[in-house]
Amino acid sequence: QVQVAEAGGDFVQAGGSLRLSCTASGLPFDDYAMGWFRQAPGKEREGVSCISWSGGSTHYKASVEGRFTISRDNTQNTLYLQMNSLKPADTGLYYCAAAWRRYCSASWSRTSAASGYWGQGTQVTVSS
Repeated sequence: QVQVAEAGGDFVQAGGSLRLSCTASGLPFDDYAMGWFRQAPGKEREGVSCISWSGGSTHYKASVEGRFTISRDNTQNTLYLQMNSLKPADTGLYYCAAAWRRYCSASWSRTSAASGYWGQGTQVTVSS
C-alpha cells in the first residue's frame, strides 16, 4: 500500500521561512520524480516545484523561483521544500505527489490529482 505524507506546514509572518517534508512508502521512491503542489481557498491547485528521480533536474513555478528550493533524500524516501522570503500569496494547502517515472513531465505543473500518488496536504499560512 502506497502512503504519502506531508509535514512542516505552519503559520508564519511574511518574510519568514518554512521547510516542508514528504515521506513516501510502498513505492520505489528513487524511481519517481516528485512534485509539490498547492491550493489556496477558492483557487485551482497549481504546481510549485518538481524534481527528477536523482535530484539532478528541478523545475519551479516562476513566482517561487529564487525563494523555494526542492530537494530529496532517496536514502530516507523523503522530499523537501525549503521556502524562504514567504509572501501571503504563498498561503495554501501544500501537497506532495509521486506522479512521474524518473523525470518530471513537460506538463508537470498541470498534473491531475487522479494521476500517481498524493498526500493529504499540509497547511501553510503566511500573514502580512
